[in-house]
Amino acid sequence: MTQFHITPLDKKIEKALQHKIDFKTKPQGSLGTLESIACQIGCIQNTLSPVLTNPTMVVFAGDHGIATTGLVSQYPQEVTAQMVLNFLQGGAAINAFCGQNGMDLKVVDAGVNFDFPASDQLIDAKIAKGTQNYYEVPAMSTEQLDLALLKGRQIVASIHENGCNLIAFGEMGISNTSSASLLMSSILNIPVADCAGNGTGQNDAGMIKKITALEAVQKTHGTLNNPTEILATYGGFEIAMICGAMLEAAARKMVILVDGFIVTSALLIAQSMDKKILDYCLYAHASNEQGHQKMLNYLNAEPILNLGLRLGEGTGAALALPIIRAAVNFLEQMASFEQAGVSNKE
Repeated sequence: MTQFHITPLDKKIEKALQHKIDFKTKPQGSLGTLESIACQIGCIQNTLSPVLTNPTMVVFAGDHGIATTGLVSQYPQEVTAQMVLNFLQGGAAINAFCGQNGMDLKVVDAGVNFDFPASDQLIDAKIAKGTQNYYEVPAMSTEQLDLALLKGRQIVASIHENGCNLIAFGEMGISNTSSASLLMSSILNIPVADCAGNGTGQNDAGMIKKITALEAVQKTHGTLNNPTEILATYGGFEIAMICGAMLEAAARKMVILVDGFIVTSALLIAQSMDKKILDYCLYAHASNEQGHQKMLNYLNAEPILNLGLRLGEGTGAALALPIIRAAVNFLEQMASFEQAGVSNKE
């Protein structure tokens, strides 16, 4: 199994960072969440003057065997490939938001049931043309899981070596909300009915069918406790690669910008493998998927935005980037009381 080596944050600098924040020309605490973001990024980079370089969004795409059954999604499996082509043609929401906010965008074929033409924006990391149907068998073998973790690691290593120090992850995969629900249910040890949401627009009848199917899946596979076994049984190749990518990003002391429900399910597995990853995470938004707030509560996480999003693709993370830039910028560009000649409180 691929090994990751994450070091805990050296928080010796935290007191000095807080002092710098507190003595800017403002009442203490008046910039709210921006202050905690600035302090965390300063600790990650171990500097009083943090900077963001080449922020990058990586959207991982993969197909799921369960999608072919019609039990958990109203959309056919082909939509995964169609949306990846849309990403590559620049027509999706994530293209618009990354372009607007100066964020580099990479698209990864982690395991889509389609052969894509070559593209400068596409990273071919295909494990197989979709996972197995976990309604009957585990989604992937241990060998496939290890390869997915390794490929996620390699992709982040390459991006980091090109100068990126903040990375975000998006996803595309029909039925991946079902995988995320099963991963969440296993890690949080709560019923899958409390995890599953509408995904791509399920109606009430569709939700009943979806939850019934997912409960049957859990009965088939029994109680699972090991995080990698849980991921191999229920995960998608895109979720597994995000898990490996996150662990490698933390090992390289990058800021990890966590998106919504699917990406947070990958983090649930990653933090079960190494809790130290959480020191490197910022949480972009609270998804409108019912399970996401429960995930955030479990992680003791404060989301930056709450816009009722449930699109995926990394859109929430791309939208949160300007807020994070503002946090870093005020720390460096805003004057202190002493510099500005402004009287501080007695």
